[in-house]
Amino acid sequence: MPMTATRRIAPPKRLIYGPGPSMIEPRAYEAMSQPLTGIRDPYFLNVIAEIQAGLREALGTTNPKTFPIPASGSGAMETAVGNFVRPGAKFLVFANGHFADRVAAMGARQGARMTRCEKTWGEAFSAEEAEDAIARDRPDVVAFVQGETSTGVYQSGRAIAAAAHQAGALVIADCVTTLGAMPVEMDAVGIDVVYSCAQKGLSCPAGLSPVSVSPAAWEWLEKRAEDSITWYFDLRLLAKYFEPPHIYHHTPSPPLFYAMHEGLAAIEEEGLRQRFERHRRAGEQLAAGLTKLGFEPVVKQPQDRLWHLMTVRPPSGVDEAKLRERLVEKYGIEIGGGLGQLAGKILRIGVMGPLANEQSIAFLLEAIAASL
Repeated sequence: MPMTATRRIAPPKRLIYGPGPSMIEPRAYEAMSQPLTGIRDPYFLNVIAEIQAGLREALGTTNPKTFPIPASGSGAMETAVGNFVRPGAKFLVFANGHFADRVAAMGARQGARMTRCEKTWGEAFSAEEAEDAIARDRPDVVAFVQGETSTGVYQSGRAIAAAAHQAGALVIADCVTTLGAMPVEMDAVGIDVVYSCAQKGLSCPAGLSPVSVSPAAWEWLEKRAEDSITWYFDLRLLAKYFEPPHIYHHTPSPPLFYAMHEGLAAIEEEGLRQRFERHRRAGEQLAAGLTKLGFEPVVKQPQDRLWHLMTVRPPSGVDEAKLRERLVEKYGIEIGGGLGQLAGKILRIGVMGPLANEQSIAFLLEAIAASL
């Protein structure tokens, strides 16, 4: 007889201090147990409308075309690239980490003419580097990662967007790690297309990923002569469900929408400025504590660091994998290891949402100190 017929799952309780997913907002958990509705039920459609309003606020935009797509952050990435990078287009990616490499790989699969501006992992691009690369390559589309999850680097994108627009290029930004924990400022920065996720700064379960498109970029998309290569992630089709008459495209999961609604409601009640400040203070506390324990920050310049995701090299003689194992076994704490060229070399420690507070970070630092 199959195990599933006789046993119910009982996952262990963990404190997730990794790079994502993060701990879920308690009220989002509660929301997921509420009754299901139909996907055209007036109540559910109102929930969606409120989510869209909350996302605009968190993203710093007034874009009407702002909604969550049914996918993880990588699906949102493919949505952005698949809709705005046409075959044969010149696509410049500012590459300084694993997820910038993923954007570039998706662009290559779209048949774009790829160019890259390279930077050492752990460093941000200067305004001069951005301007020179765009002036040299004259791309049709530019992409950068605002919060590089693999390295902990923050890149606002202001200089990149300004130079790209001067060259007539569209700007795509990966805000998977920044949304909900740091200012994205989509409109102020000048980003044309943003994509993000639910399971990091928004403190929601994975499965829905916000996308926002500026009016100018949407006009470009409407004029695109050929269909997007992808059907499921075709924004022109997806958008029709999120506005009257709500034309069927896919079957949404009401529990995931309930959770995102409550995650955004918690952010609204706390206040964006207060939430950002809480994450900034938490990041400073974590950085100071890890440095005192002998960890070396990967991102040397404090102004280039994500507030809520610290990347560090362990002290000499400390095996990062064994340290992570001890933290799970003894304290139920999960932190992340490195990706790509940093695999096995660094730790990635996140303090997002419910864990971005003085007490939680003090407990984490004590556990790490005892596990070295």
